[in-house]
Amino acid sequence: MSTREQVPTYRDLVQALADRGLLDGRWRRVFEAVPRSRFVPAKVWRQLADRCEPVVGTDAWLALVNSDEPVVTQLDDGVEGGPGVATSSNSMPSMVVRMLGLLAVEDGQRVLEIGTGTGYVAALLCERLGDDLVHSIELDPFVARQAAEALAEAGYRPHLRVGDGEQPWPGLGPVDRLIATCALRHVPYTLLRQVRPGGALVAPLAREFWSGALVRLHVQDDGTAIGPFCGGATYMPMRSHRIPDLHEVRGKGRAQAAGLDPARLLDLGFALYAGARLPGVRLIHQDTPEGVQVWVTREHGAAATAATGQKVWQYGPGLLWEEIEQTWWEYETAGRPDAEQFGLTVTDRGQQVWLRDPSAVIRPSRR
Repeated sequence: MSTREQVPTYRDLVQALADRGLLDGRWRRVFEAVPRSRFVPAKVWRQLADRCEPVVGTDAWLALVNSDEPVVTQLDDGVEGGPGVATSSNSMPSMVVRMLGLLAVEDGQRVLEIGTGTGYVAALLCERLGDDLVHSIELDPFVARQAAEALAEAGYRPHLRVGDGEQPWPGLGPVDRLIATCALRHVPYTLLRQVRPGGALVAPLAREFWSGALVRLHVQDDGTAIGPFCGGATYMPMRSHRIPDLHEVRGKGRAQAAGLDPARLLDLGFALYAGARLPGVRLIHQDTPEGVQVWVTREHGAAATAATGQKVWQYGPGLLWEEIEQTWWEYETAGRPDAEQFGLTVTDRGQQVWLRDPSAVIRPSRR
């Protein structure tokens, strides 16, 4: 950027969020009062499709911080010399707005945040509710210390704790709202037990077949929780909920003619359906000039890879790609429901994905 005048401001960012209809009057005042730049360290990275790129220079730093992009604030859990994988960030502002909107806090309600990160969300909640009603826990001691310093410098003093957010906060008692700012493989029942009956939990989930979806759960009188999926969301995973990209692939490849366009597998509605029907099947993808390429694997060594317009290759026992295609036709027969028609029920015995009604549980395939 050649001149400072070209650098976007935080006011520009808030105005853009408001213009998109994401901020109501009260939350707009909250966001205006809490500049994002106060909660972003000097050393950051921009997340690209295949790597994290260091941000160099004050103008570049400001341009990223005052944009609707995530800002990577830690690589490789803070260990030097790692592969350069993002492990902590200041989330995309529009996603923060979405999650806070789903949280639907009201005056006087206590909130627990899982994953303090940079402290930005905790500051927004403090501005909205007051310091004493906000509790936030962070596993990484260095990240937690940075957040505590940033919050104090900005004039906020929520209740902060260093520890495992999956475990109960000693002596806290039930809260009205719980928000997780790290992706969960499943919703631990220990989290639900920290929310009072009638309260709500908002969290991004990331499972084997799909990379991320928001869910809003309402806690019932019997301690179970039920609620809808609310669109996609990509967050750093809770450390104890991380999974490898793929299982080990075994056997010689077997080619077959192209069938289902693998790009269809990336639709979040289908991913939610397939994830429930084919538990344990993992999927990753990358864009190609023609479309996408996907890799799917199962724990016992079955695998398949498919690219738009090319042959399908299968490996190991069984016919994994045929299972995926059959699951697609089931999904199509159901009317290709979008992600918002799916929901989740969580009990002390586990969790189940359902379609359109909590009684319509999607059962795992017997194939």
